[in-house]
Amino acid sequence: MAELKRILHVEDDRSIQAVAKLALETLGGFEVLSCLSGQEALDQVQGFNPDFILLDVMMPGMDGPATLSKLRELVDIEQVPVAFMTAKVQPQEIEQYRQLGAREVIVKPFDPMTLAAQVRSIWSRVHG
Repeated sequence: MAELKRILHVEDDRSIQAVAKLALETLGGFEVLSCLSGQEALDQVQGFNPDFILLDVMMPGMDGPATLSKLRELVDIEQVPVAFMTAKVQPQEIEQYRQLGAREVIVKPFDPMTLAAQVRSIWSRVHG
C-alpha cells in the first residue's frame, strides 16, 4: 500500500490554514503544502505530487468544486483522495460534493487534535 506523506491543503483563510498545517505536521507527521487559492493549488500540485488533497469549498475566485474539477485533469483522484472542508454540510450538499469526486467532507470548524486521524481514516478507506 502507498504511504500517506504529502498533503495539499487549499484554504483562503490564513488562520484556518495555519491551524490545519500545524495540526497535520505536528500531530500527523505529514508534509503539508498550503495554498491560498484554487489557482495556486493548480499551479503547485504537480510539483508537490500530493498523496491527499484537503480543499476548502467557499473561496473567492475559483471555489472548491471548480478547483476539484480542474485538479482532476492534473491528478488521478482515484489514487489521490480529495476531502472538502466546509461548514456547509446539509445532506444534499454532502451528496453533491461526493458526486464531484470528494471522498469525504470534514466539517468546519474542525478539531485540530483529530484532523490527522480523520485524514488517515479517509486514506485507509481508499487505499486499505
